Amino acid sequence: MSAQTLQAAQASLAAEHAAVYGYGVVGGRVADGRRAEATAAYHAHRARRDALVRTVRDLGGEPVAADSAYALPFAVPDSAAAVKLAALLEDRIADVYSDLVRAAGGPLRREAADALREAAVRAVRWRGSGVAFPGLAERSADGTTGTDRPTGTDAKAGTTAKAGTTAKAGAGPTH
Repeated sequence: MSAQTLQAAQASLAAEHAAVYGYGVVGGRVADGRRAEATAAYHAHRARRDALVRTVRDLGGEPVAADSAYALPFAVPDSAAAVKLAALLEDRIADVYSDLVRAAGGPLRREAADALREAAVRAVRWRGSGVAFPGLAERSADGTTGTDRPTGTDAKAGTTAKAGTTAKAGAGPTH
């Protein structure tokens, strides 16, 4: 497969590392009634992460390692903020998997499309509403477009990196 496929798989892996971290925060703050949902998402992202480690190796790459910690995009003091974070995590996961869908072929493309769909469904469940084309640049409820939101490994907390650019040193991915 191409270098572009490997790069997209690495970005998806980095995003999954960050999502696993993020769901640790979500699970600690979310209301009891949604804790099982957070736990299920945490386990789903761990499984995707582990599968991507194997995929990156199969593509001839060295899997990107998780950061020891990730800066969050906003404070998460309560359940409402935890729910907002969970939806954002899923949006960002959908963004990077859309890149992998474009870059990959065959079974990897199918796996990436499945992961994108699962993230979109979880985002809808957390947010209570969806978007027409998850993972694509479009206008969100906050008025930003998909390219205005940090995505993939470009999502460095506290930066304004846009999709397709690289944020400079600092905090790791927040999704």
